[in-house]
Amino acid sequence: MREIHSVCVYCASSSKVDAVYFEAAEQLGRLLAQHQLHCIYGAGNQGLMGAIANSVLDAGGNVTGIIPRFMYEEGWHYDRLQHIEITNSMHERKERMAALSDAVIALPGGCGTLEELLEIITWKQLGLYFNPIVILNTAGYYDPLLALLERAVEQNFMRAEHQKMWVVASTPQEAIEALYSAPEWNGSVRKFAAI
Repeated sequence: MREIHSVCVYCASSSKVDAVYFEAAEQLGRLLAQHQLHCIYGAGNQGLMGAIANSVLDAGGNVTGIIPRFMYEEGWHYDRLQHIEITNSMHERKERMAALSDAVIALPGGCGTLEELLEIITWKQLGLYFNPIVILNTAGYYDPLLALLERAVEQNFMRAEHQKMWVVASTPQEAIEALYSAPEWNGSVRKFAAI
């Protein structure tokens, strides 16, 4: 079984989303703590970001928040965090989150979450990130994106092999299990990074 010690979580900062998304974030946070998986996330204090941090900490787990300086200066960080890193840019933030993680789980979110997810998938396609990427498809939120990725394969914008870069989970428990069952990915991928 692969060794995973830290998981990067991408998720929304909106506090107005449906309760089902908060419930999934809170459950995932508890599971991360129970499995002694260090949570790496964007250091936010609201929405699913605050929910994931709270639930990990309440269950006795560890959280590291990574936030760009301009967000920190706006007061968007979560004061309860044990560890916080301040970066000079959004790009550096994402790089640090990836570098510190042994896997990624993407919860539902808006443009920022979608951008993070698609970027880490791109890095994996290019052989820059080899770790598991799990899409937590709470309440079918990611169905349209998954359909678009399928269409990208059908239309030859991606290879069928690229669909092994991510695993889709419906529940937080499935997401944790997927961290260990995701297909292996290594440097040989560069041979078919292009179509």
